[in-house]
Amino acid sequence: MGKTFIQKIFENKTGKSVAEEEIVFVEPDYILTHDNTAAIIKKLAQVQEGIRVKYPERLVIILDHIIPAANVASANAHKQIREFVKKQSIEHFYDIGVGICHQVLPEKGLAIPGTIIVGSDSHTCTYGAFGVFSTGIDRTESAGIWITGETWFKIPKSYKINLRGKFRKSVFAKDLILKIIGDLGADGANYKSVEYQGDGIKNLSISDRMTIANMAIEMGAKNSVFPVDDKTERWLYERGIENYQKIRADEDAIYEKEYSYNLDEITPQVAFPHSVDNVKDISEAAGIKVAQCFIGTCTNGRIEDLHIAAKILKGKKVHASTRLLILPASREIYQQAVQDGTLAILNESGAVILPPGCGPCLGAHQGVMADGEVTISTANRNFKGRMGNKNAFIYLASPATVAASAITGKITEPEEL
Repeated sequence: MGKTFIQKIFENKTGKSVAEEEIVFVEPDYILTHDNTAAIIKKLAQVQEGIRVKYPERLVIILDHIIPAANVASANAHKQIREFVKKQSIEHFYDIGVGICHQVLPEKGLAIPGTIIVGSDSHTCTYGAFGVFSTGIDRTESAGIWITGETWFKIPKSYKINLRGKFRKSVFAKDLILKIIGDLGADGANYKSVEYQGDGIKNLSISDRMTIANMAIEMGAKNSVFPVDDKTERWLYERGIENYQKIRADEDAIYEKEYSYNLDEITPQVAFPHSVDNVKDISEAAGIKVAQCFIGTCTNGRIEDLHIAAKILKGKKVHASTRLLILPASREIYQQAVQDGTLAILNESGAVILPPGCGPCLGAHQGVMADGEVTISTANRNFKGRMGNKNAFIYLASPATVAASAITGKITEPEEL
């Protein structure tokens, strides 16, 4: 009987055969933390003052959630993290402005196919776009890995999602993943490893795959993964990564469930408040007035997303009754968007350009809504209070839908423009 991706990657790591639901101990290749590193440092101090990290070369620390510091508490936390990084000789540290952790880690060449990455952020599952097993863990577990170098996993059962065809005009990866989450539900893949397969993958860019993998946690999945192909290899080569293992499932692997989607049949989707699986066709959302539009985050803040928005907004203006926030996911993307004129187009339309970070999505600062206001966003979550106000409303959609809505002041199908 064939093996799934998750079985094969853990067999490769442990050197022995593993079965679904078996408990295994492994040493992750990288452990990601962000601003919450300060809380993990505090946990370490509770164990022993002056404790040393076992593998400092495996730690990746990226300041991105509250940047620039919004208050004294966040400023002090950042200071503590910087001091810790120096004391522990941590090489992979990226200070404020470098970007959102889930964009920066792959950009820096650390999302290597065949590796295992854990992170104290639920959207660590993003790196499945590169054939990585990656998943979120909590802060206490992060502290334990810092000290011991290892952690345990229960091998998940696997789902397979077959993709066929090619997106129509005005339909994008965000629409696909919202459709999948709407179909399966927010708990429809609880603790499952989701494998994307099929001929349709060749029509998905790396950016598309990152968007889809990023939202695995929104259907409860432990991880999701795409096979390594020519597009993956080209992306990695451009970042100096040439030595890696391409692990993929056997053709006769057994899956708990299988689903199929024809990309040609996907239409623009919108997730209604206050749950990401409350997904409807855009026709049911058309005309809903919006006070704020937001394009960015680790889900849809890549250069391709900004290009989509600029194409729609070029020569047009943001509606007088709404505001448009644009947040490139990293400094690298920000620079690309400056150099190719994308940010100039967006700025001319009336958009507010924000520094690479998580502020608006998290609700920490930069874009908090007033009571009763509506935002349409490219982020990955829309529960109450997500953007800083439990009395506001968040709709989720693709960058094209958000850009079109910014022009009209109401939720609008992008093809109309």
